[in-house]
Parts: sequence; C-alpha cells; structure tokens
Amino acid sequence: MHLVSDEIEKYIEQHSSTEGKVLQELNRETYLKVQMPQMLSGHLQGQFLEMISLMLQPKKILEIGTYTGYSGICLAKGLTEDGLLYTIDVNEELQPMVERYFEKAGLSKKVKQLIGDARQIIPTLNETFDLVFIDADKVNYSAYYDLVFDKVHTGGYIIADNVLWSGKILAEAKDTNTQAIDSYNKKICADTRVETFILPLRDGLNIARKIS
Repeated sequence: MHLVSDEIEKYIEQHSSTEGKVLQELNRETYLKVQMPQMLSGHLQGQFLEMISLMLQPKKILEIGTYTGYSGICLAKGLTEDGLLYTIDVNEELQPMVERYFEKAGLSKKVKQLIGDARQIIPTLNETFDLVFIDADKVNYSAYYDLVFDKVHTGGYIIADNVLWSGKILAEAKDTNTQAIDSYNKKICADTRVETFILPLRDGLNIARKIS
C-alpha cells in the first residue's frame, strides 16, 4: 500500500528544498551497492528529519539504526556547534561507507559511530539526549524505547520510523514485524509520560514528546 500517491509525492518533492549533492551521491551508491536500499530514509523524510533537528538545535542525538548514514547526516545538520550524534548499527561492513559520507558532509567531528547490539550499547551511554531516532529491527522497538526513555530530556523527542509498515498495520493477520510495530504504537499511545502522534510521511513516523 502506498500511503501517498506517486503523483502527490512527486508534487511534494517539486515544491520542497532540493536534495543536497552529498545526499544524492549517497542515495545513488546505496541503491547501486547495498542490499535492501529501500531502507534508506530518502529525500522527503530526510528533509523532515533535518527540519526537526534544525528547529530543536539538539546538543545530543541518538540514532538507532545507521544503515548507510543518510538519516544521520540529516539529523546531524541541526546539532549545536558542540553537539554530537551517537549512531548505532549492528552491520560493521557498512562502516567505511558511512564514515566516507559523514566526511563528505563535513560532519565527521560531530558523529560517534557505535557498532554492535543497541540493546547492549544503550545502557553504557552516560548521556542525556534531546532527540532519539529509532529505525532498526522492528521486533525490538519497544525495548529500545524503554532503554532510552530515562536518557531523554523532559521536552525531548523520540521518533520511530516505519510505524505504518506500508499499511500492513491494518491487516487482521499480522506477521511478527507488524505485530511488534502495532504493539509499539499502542505502547506509546498509552504512555502518559509523552504526547504523541503518527505522521503519515513515507512509511509512517511515530513522534513522541517526553513531558514527564
């Protein structure tokens, strides 16, 4: 299921800021060389993440799921001058490519790449974050939320990607990933410590603001 028609998406792209050269190169190389390139955030979602980051001007961001670095570049653009993005991914084979593109974007000094299981890494981070972006294995979304919650400032944001799962979230018979995403959405909606809404951009973004 396409949440937005191809025609509307094309119109949105035509009337939004253009994708920067580095992101264009990264987009192209990901589709040419990396498995499952549809995991890339892409132009419109990248623009949204960059805009949110620029509005918040966070000092510390945590990204769970680096992939090839597209979303990380977008998020890092809004960091304060002394800000830092921590980005975690289990796939060490992509690390050289990610490092190369952070360098091309002039963001290397603002990014700390961490390789391994995020469930084990997050408890070791002695930081408080203004913004968290979850875009990794769907079955652990709820676990990631629980692990990061106390590390987020009151007033900070936790954004999770793919929460509409190409519309499969409405299916009566749900596979494991769809069940996990549905459980995540229900969990966040019931959490009185946050204000939340789902934005139907690309594959759906669950945006939660911590209020207590």
